[in-house]
Amino acid sequence: MKRVIALAVLVFAGWFYFHEPRAQWRGMPASRDPVQTSAAIPAPFRHGDYTITPLARYAVTAVVLSRDRYRNDHGADLAPVDLALGWGPMSVASVINDLKISQSGRFYEFSYSGEPPLEQRQIEIHSANTHCLPADDAVRDQLLAVKRHDLVTMEGLLVEVNGDDGYKWRSSLTREDTRGGACEVFWITALQHRPL
Repeated sequence: MKRVIALAVLVFAGWFYFHEPRAQWRGMPASRDPVQTSAAIPAPFRHGDYTITPLARYAVTAVVLSRDRYRNDHGADLAPVDLALGWGPMSVASVINDLKISQSGRFYEFSYSGEPPLEQRQIEIHSANTHCLPADDAVRDQLLAVKRHDLVTMEGLLVEVNGDDGYKWRSSLTREDTRGGACEVFWITALQHRPL
């Protein structure tokens, strides 16, 4: 009997861990596109073994479509979390529920069965994988607390990172691109989040 109970607990725990609850909010909680400007961009600065070169100021309010935690890759000390973000029509619950969204190896992917809930191009230009570089410990703590389906508001800088060992990471500066190099490398100076 104990084995049956233990097996049932394991099955339930596995289902709970891997089951992705459906989005259930109404409306479009992140209705505006991200804002990028070139005004008053700071000079390059040092952060540990890296030179951070600001490329643009950036602010975004979006729904977290997926979240991936990194501990062991080259960028993990700078960007412990990548967030796949959706805004505009990609913040609508029914659209999100009709997509399978995943992250791996610092990339974000989506797929669907049958007809897509939006034209594919609309999905592409209203979502992005974002490499999140917290500017300080307080932002890092907030970032690590972010969960899937949270509404996040973040401000900071899109940057290029150059490591003393030759490592280089450069942000995209448009929401129109796709594939390798299309991710935002985001130095985050302020972050707020809440569940929807």
